Amino acid sequence: MKGVIIAIVVVVALGGGGYGGYVMGYSGGEEAGYNTGYPAGQEAAYSQGQEEGYDEGSTEGYTEGKDDGYTEGHNKGYLSGKQDGRAEGYSSGKTEGYAEGLADGKQEGYDEGHTTGYDEGYDEGYDEGLVAGGAGYTIRDPTYAEVIVFLLNDTTDSNDYIDDIYVGEHFARDVCNNAEEEGLRCAFVGLRYPNHSHAIVAFNTSDQGLIYFDPQVDARVEPVVGKKYHECVEGRPFSPPTIDDTIMDILVIW
Repeated sequence: MKGVIIAIVVVVALGGGGYGGYVMGYSGGEEAGYNTGYPAGQEAAYSQGQEEGYDEGSTEGYTEGKDDGYTEGHNKGYLSGKQDGRAEGYSSGKTEGYAEGLADGKQEGYDEGHTTGYDEGYDEGYDEGLVAGGAGYTIRDPTYAEVIVFLLNDTTDSNDYIDDIYVGEHFARDVCNNAEEEGLRCAFVGLRYPNHSHAIVAFNTSDQGLIYFDPQVDARVEPVVGKKYHECVEGRPFSPPTIDDTIMDILVIW
């Protein structure tokens, strides 16, 4: 019995000591493990969290920054540029359009006004001058007899010939003007010599056709290119001139 009791005491003592050792070992191991594992875990977790946070923050920041920057830049740059461009384009287009429109309008207005004015003026002048017997007059081709009567009554041939002042061209001009005042159609005829010129008149008569007269002497003329003029005048009232009066060209102006 005594031995049994002693064995139990020993067992209890041993068991109690083991438990105490366990408690002390657990406590010491826990503290050492915590002290070792906490910094390591903190460092590992920080690194992983930093990396994940950076990736997520970079992605979100880039996306949000891009969206905000694009929106703001678009609104300010595009809208402002669009508005400025429209204003500049409108101003430039308005100026160019006005200038082109003014030029086209002036030309079109001038053409239309010119045509309308001409037509109305012509009709009115015709009615007043010809149809209504107004102050105007008309000219016509005369008969041969009418030409002779006109020349007999016209006094241009009595004018004095003055060198470089009143010459052949002046005689022809005055006869043409006087004939038209009488309503007779008369042509100014220019004759060209090798080194000189002369002027006569012509009438396109209704019964004898085109006939020529020298207004200085009222003589009939039959001009022919290549022939001397003084030989072409009927009755040859002129003496042979000191110049070559060979006709080189005949120009009839109505």
